[in-house]
Amino acid sequence: MKLGILITTDRHLNHILDISRAASAKGHEVTIFAMNEGTKLLANSEFTRLCELDNTTMSLCNHSATEFDVDTTGISKEIIIGSQFNNAMMNNQADKIIVL
Repeated sequence: MKLGILITTDRHLNHILDISRAASAKGHEVTIFAMNEGTKLLANSEFTRLCELDNTTMSLCNHSATEFDVDTTGISKEIIIGSQFNNAMMNNQADKIIVL
């Protein structure tokens, strides 16, 4: 299964971590896209390390990061600093989407 996780807020970090880790451990593909206040989670190393999980990709909306003064310098090269196009791709390819 391909699971998409759309993150629009910075309030549910533990849920994001637990769901992502569990899905990856079961062999599912996980795609994470952060936008709006969800980009604030980039300041948390536990969140950014999710890109290291098996079958997991991460991207974020650069416009949102700029809007919320999120510093994207120094984040892992595995995390794509993108746009809403990355969100659209995730929604198109995922079997299920969770919005947090």
